[in-house]
Amino acid sequence: MHMDKWKSVLIGPETPSIDAVRLIDSSRLQIALVVDQGGRLLGTVTDGDVRRAILAGKALSCPVSEIMFRTPTTAPPEADRETLLGVMQAKVLRQIPIVDECGRVMGLETMMDLLARQVLPNAVVLMAGGRGQRLRPLTDLCPKPLLRIGDKPILEIILENFVAQGFRKFFISVNYMADKVEEHFAGGERFGVSIEYLREDQPLGTAGALKLLPDMGDLPFLVMNGDLLTKVNFSHLLDFHTGQQASATMCVRPYTATIPFGVVHVDDHKLVRIEEKPSQTVFVNAGIYALSPSALAQIPGDEPYDMPMLFQALMRRGEAALVFPVREYWIDIGRVGDYEKAQTDYIRHFA
Repeated sequence: MHMDKWKSVLIGPETPSIDAVRLIDSSRLQIALVVDQGGRLLGTVTDGDVRRAILAGKALSCPVSEIMFRTPTTAPPEADRETLLGVMQAKVLRQIPIVDECGRVMGLETMMDLLARQVLPNAVVLMAGGRGQRLRPLTDLCPKPLLRIGDKPILEIILENFVAQGFRKFFISVNYMADKVEEHFAGGERFGVSIEYLREDQPLGTAGALKLLPDMGDLPFLVMNGDLLTKVNFSHLLDFHTGQQASATMCVRPYTATIPFGVVHVDDHKLVRIEEKPSQTVFVNAGIYALSPSALAQIPGDEPYDMPMLFQALMRRGEAALVFPVREYWIDIGRVGDYEKAQTDYIRHFA
């Protein structure tokens, strides 16, 4: 967020429009924020508003209140980078004023600064080699990662979410219909990123394909199943993993199951109590991981090997295998019902 620079583009509603034009042209923020005496946002003025006013025959000597846009998109101070970028991309905006609950301007975010901020050197591995058997017949002619949610393939939504959070280096593991995945994403140029492929001659499981990675240096990297949609903050995950000096960190999420019967508690043939349809909440694997490169040494080559096996191997060695709870949106598109639910969820969380 611009610290105090946004204050230089605050103007009152009686300001002549020509002064607003000069302010827009001279400021790299390319916007004027029209506020009342209490600092509450009344409207915004951009180059587009000025051009529309000219086309409508307005004289630029008129007060800026006559040409300003009165219902601008705003965001609260707690909005994170990913949310702001999502709104900007969806509404084709270059700036979003930050306002408090009373409508007072607290800052200004721009697309340019958000995109320039926090480009992370950590790699991301997306697992996209599965056959998607539970989604047949949808996956008979199309690999699951290319099934569309809204107007985009699942894996493209995942990739763009990582890009919005500052990641630029990707590896995609492929097996089933690998050529279609590679044809769609190519080298990543269309997305402004680098993409390399881990080509499995046979299915290697959720961890086996990691043995195909090149030297990863010292930086931890992320691994995620290619059939998940989530709003997890991946920087927070990496910060946790690094701060705890973990070899591997597994994202977990709470899952509540209800036993559909009365559970009978007994003690040596005596009935103690009957608990009607109790619920139990446990943590389950969310299919997202942070790994230190040293963990790769535990993966055998050229044979199927799954992530739980890697974590168990690390624990046997006494290495730090930790969990990171997911509180954000998350869905595993494993069955047709999940796929249908994701279609409606996409509009709320990603579109």
